[in-house]
Amino acid sequence: MNKEITKEKLEKYSDLTSRALGIVKTSIIPGKENHAKEIIEMVSNYLSDAKHFEEKGDFVNAFGALNYAHGWLDSGVRLEVFDVNDDQLFTIK
Repeated sequence: MNKEITKEKLEKYSDLTSRALGIVKTSIIPGKENHAKEIIEMVSNYLSDAKHFEEKGDFVNAFGALNYAHGWLDSGVRLEVFDVNDDQLFTIK
């Protein structure tokens, strides 16, 4: 088991979270637009933070920011802000 945070691992999880973000942007449940906007903004901010940390060579904080970003997405799914059915990208009930 590889416990090291590598550039490749950061790219993998950044791509995964970016792909998930693209999906939720088109899967907003009617009436939940305000919540969706806030979640999408937070995810975008954490993705930006992750890139910033990675560029500084701070892979630990970059990985942490990616996990926070994806956590926001999963929260939106669980709180029924987004209607998605991909159980590989999201934590679905």
